[in-house]
Amino acid sequence: MRRRRLAALLVVALSGPWLGCRSGRLEPIRVPKVDLERFMGEWYVIAQIPTPFVKSAYNAVQTYQLNADGTISTTFKYREGGFDGKEKTLTPRGYVNADGSNAKWGLQFGPILAEYLIGFVSPDYSETIIARNSRDFVWIMARTPVISSADYDVLVSKIAAWGYDTEHLEKIPQRW
Repeated sequence: MRRRRLAALLVVALSGPWLGCRSGRLEPIRVPKVDLERFMGEWYVIAQIPTPFVKSAYNAVQTYQLNADGTISTTFKYREGGFDGKEKTLTPRGYVNADGSNAKWGLQFGPILAEYLIGFVSPDYSETIIARNSRDFVWIMARTPVISSADYDVLVSKIAAWGYDTEHLEKIPQRW
C-alpha cells in the first residue's frame, strides 16, 4: 500500500507542472554534448528546487556510474533535517536518450520514467545544472561541496534565463 501511494505521488510530482511552471511559453532547454565518462562520479548538490520527496536536505550528494549495458546507476544520498539527521538514499536507474548529446536522460523511479536534462556542464566538468523542460525541479551541482559566490550567481542566472522561478531555489548546507 505504501509503495502504491509513493508511486502515485511520484506520478503527480514528476509529470505535472507546478511551482509556477511556465514551460508552455518556453522553448525546450538546449543541452550540451556531454562526455559520459567525464560526467560520472560524485557531485555535491549546491542548490535545488526540490521534489516533494526531498525535504530539508543536508550534505546531499549525487553519484553516477556508467554500466556496461549503457544504463547509469545513480545514488542520491542526503541527511534529512540536519547534518546529524537520518541518512536517506534514492537509487533510480538512468537511461541515456539516443539523440547523441548524452545530456538527455530518463530516470526510472519504480514505474515512473522522469525527464533529466544536463542543461549545463562547465568545460572542466566541475559544475553542472540538471534541469527539466517543465521547469519544476532543478539542481546545481559541483565536484566540491562549496563553490564561489560568483560561480553560483552565474549558474542561477542560467536557470533564470531558462524560465525557472529562482525564488524556489534552496541552497543545500554542506559540511564535511
